[in-house]
Amino acid sequence: MKIALAQLNYHIGNFDSNTAKIIDAINKAKQNGADLVVFAELAVCGYPARDFLEFKEFIGLCEEAAGKIAEACTDIACIIGLPTVNSKPEGKDLNNSAYFISEGKVQARVDKALLPNYDVFDEYRYFEPSTEFKCIDFKGHRIALTICEDLWNDIENPLYITRPMDTLIEQQPDVMINIAASPFAYNHDEERIDILRDNAERYKLPLFYVNQVGAQTELIFDGGSLVFDSKGELLDEMPYFEENISYYTLNDDSTVTFEHEKRIKPNRASDIEQIYQGLILGIRDYFYKSGFTRATLGLSGGIDSAVVCALAAEALGPENVLAVLLPSKFSTDHSLKDAMDLVEALGCKHETVAIKDITDAVETALHPQFKGLPFNIAEENIQSRSRAVVLMAICNKFGYILLNTSNKSEAAVGYGTLYGDMCGGISVIGDVYKTQVFELARYINREREIIPENTIVKPPSAELRPDQKDTDSLPEYDILDRILAEYLENRCSSSEIIQMGYEEATVRKVIKLVNIAEHKRYQTPPILRVSPKAFGMGRRMPIVGKYLS
Repeated sequence: MKIALAQLNYHIGNFDSNTAKIIDAINKAKQNGADLVVFAELAVCGYPARDFLEFKEFIGLCEEAAGKIAEACTDIACIIGLPTVNSKPEGKDLNNSAYFISEGKVQARVDKALLPNYDVFDEYRYFEPSTEFKCIDFKGHRIALTICEDLWNDIENPLYITRPMDTLIEQQPDVMINIAASPFAYNHDEERIDILRDNAERYKLPLFYVNQVGAQTELIFDGGSLVFDSKGELLDEMPYFEENISYYTLNDDSTVTFEHEKRIKPNRASDIEQIYQGLILGIRDYFYKSGFTRATLGLSGGIDSAVVCALAAEALGPENVLAVLLPSKFSTDHSLKDAMDLVEALGCKHETVAIKDITDAVETALHPQFKGLPFNIAEENIQSRSRAVVLMAICNKFGYILLNTSNKSEAAVGYGTLYGDMCGGISVIGDVYKTQVFELARYINREREIIPENTIVKPPSAELRPDQKDTDSLPEYDILDRILAEYLENRCSSSEIIQMGYEEATVRKVIKLVNIAEHKRYQTPPILRVSPKAFGMGRRMPIVGKYLS
């Protein structure tokens, strides 16, 4: 049996596009002699559809699309993922399902049993878990078909009380197929390989795993579909961050062969390389799928805005990126030169709008209210919000989307101005720690200097008061970021972090800053997720909570 794995980029709710893409892949697979072509979890509607799933019309359009796909399945079979109506009156109204289609009609339906309800996942909000498991017979082979999480019930730390494959293996299948929507995080590729290898070894069956690719607002899907033999050896690894269709032959003795060369990477891509690729895909898909083409951002001469500008130019083309220089009375000449050097290296468009007169006008208007009080954070924030007023005016006038340039370290401790430098349509590096931003800059410069060296080596500064440096308010970033990672991603308490050797006063200050800044993060743009624990939908904290603050 020749199997095609179709690793495609879907668009939530765009049924015409998704259906056409699936049918095109079916036709290509048929031309290449495939007997079966396999698509990802919820491919028909896109993942995650969230509360679109509460509309009956949406579910009806999924069935309508499945009907069109079935008509294309002559002389070939396919597996597609879609939401379906729960046939039982008990439980949730929907199932997260896979259709097995051949001879122009649906021959079998498999429903997902293990519904993740942690981090970015909330499938139990919508779907009823399956309790019935049955293999599918096709072309002399018996297929154990599962959906994503159904193979992720780790034996060392099980999240669920059942394991679908334990039931399916009793029916003596000779191959496992798993369709998935597995989001990207820079450490997730190795975890996936380990989990899936464990399944192939445990059940002594070859395993075909297909993931989707592309970005859906915050979530990025990196592809990297996999094939294992019955001993758990990784046979093939499909490309990351790009669409691909690959072909394999499942032989009668359950061995797997294929014509192309093996694509298993001897050395895994570095975290920074993966983050770079993920952010490029995230920016590109956010604009393409939202119907936007042009981006703008405030370019300060600092490393954060420089990295975001370089990423945007790569993702959208430099001709579609407008960098706006917004010097204040505290901006240094070298910052303006660094910004201009970057613009010239990228070839993007630029404008310069000085904000001194704007901030002076606001401060003058507030003079009666401020009553001669000394300069403080109020005047600093007026500068930041003046920049935002200018940037948003340009967006409104010319149809740009504003890119937010705040990094994860700043977002974590509230080192940013609400309605100022925290505004934007999408937060590009809001899940990238400051120390990783420096690594990204070096990676961007791997072949030639794009980001000026001075931008990388100079002390970071918001330039909102004379001689200001970030370290006036924060610990050194290499220390800050390690503390933040232990707290945010590893969920360690302050006492546990202190026991690791960090200064107690620093740890308590950092964690307090994180918790009192929760109200700010509720009002930031969506953040492209590249880590195991990003701000936004994957980290849900109360604003007024007292614990740890």
